[in-house]
Amino acid sequence: MQVPLWEHDTILSVERLTMRFGGLIAINELSFKAARGHITAVIGPNGAGKTTVFNCITGFYKPTEGRLVLYHGKPGSDLLTPLTDGATPDISDQQGRVFLLERLPDYLVAQKARVARTFQNIRLFSGMTVLENLLVAQHNHLMRASGWTLKGILGLKSYRQAEAAAIAKARQWLERIHLTARADDAAGALPYGDQRRLEIARAMCSDPQLLCLDEPAAGLNPKESGELNALLRGIRAEGLTSILLIEHDMSVVMEISDHVVVLDYGTKISDGTPDFVRNDPKVIAAYLGAEDEGEVKAIEAEVGV
Repeated sequence: MQVPLWEHDTILSVERLTMRFGGLIAINELSFKAARGHITAVIGPNGAGKTTVFNCITGFYKPTEGRLVLYHGKPGSDLLTPLTDGATPDISDQQGRVFLLERLPDYLVAQKARVARTFQNIRLFSGMTVLENLLVAQHNHLMRASGWTLKGILGLKSYRQAEAAAIAKARQWLERIHLTARADDAAGALPYGDQRRLEIARAMCSDPQLLCLDEPAAGLNPKESGELNALLRGIRAEGLTSILLIEHDMSVVMEISDHVVVLDYGTKISDGTPDFVRNDPKVIAAYLGAEDEGEVKAIEAEVGV
């Protein structure tokens, strides 16, 4: 019997994911799918397990149970890559299209499965220039092009071409995030909102299939949130990278997300479109903490129900 794993409209399938820390169940049999070319948001109160889910997807944690399947491809692809029942590929299928993330060390999740991530606390190289931060994201590609330094030392044409292409890609992203004029400034000297966008641009320079963003709007003012929304919509419109994000700012979630998954104490309580989720009584009662009718109405007004 064969179990078809490939689904042309799915980039990530989370199947009965469970994560235990001793006697604490941080994630309890979580299942959801993220559609290719879409923005999927994972929301919930503090302690709901959102970051733990990200840590499992990106290889920082190995889940106690469950499976995390990443499918490479393009939107609308009709490719089918079946996996024989019981098969356990260490990295991917023979064609490199199906990756079992829970079996990969974290560096292969980024390198082979092409999953990039940002963190809630900005982790730029603050002493390096803005341009250098974008070149660092292309380090693996440049090292391969250099023949692991020899071709770079000799200045061979193939390496010079790869280096020029890396700089060109970095400058394209500087233009997209409106930081070309500050290319040679230290990244740590940028305003907070610019640092947020630079971190996303750095992740995108690695050409990810899946971009995981941990609270990208945290600490942003309304103008900066609008710039972030425009950037993420632009990435989505290109259709080459799918986005999975954790976010507390409901205005951002409701404005840009195609699909929302809601967690409460590690358990999924709602899963659907933004309109469905914000009208779901379980979300209003559990996630948003409403205990009476007055609180429900106040929350509805805040999220625009």
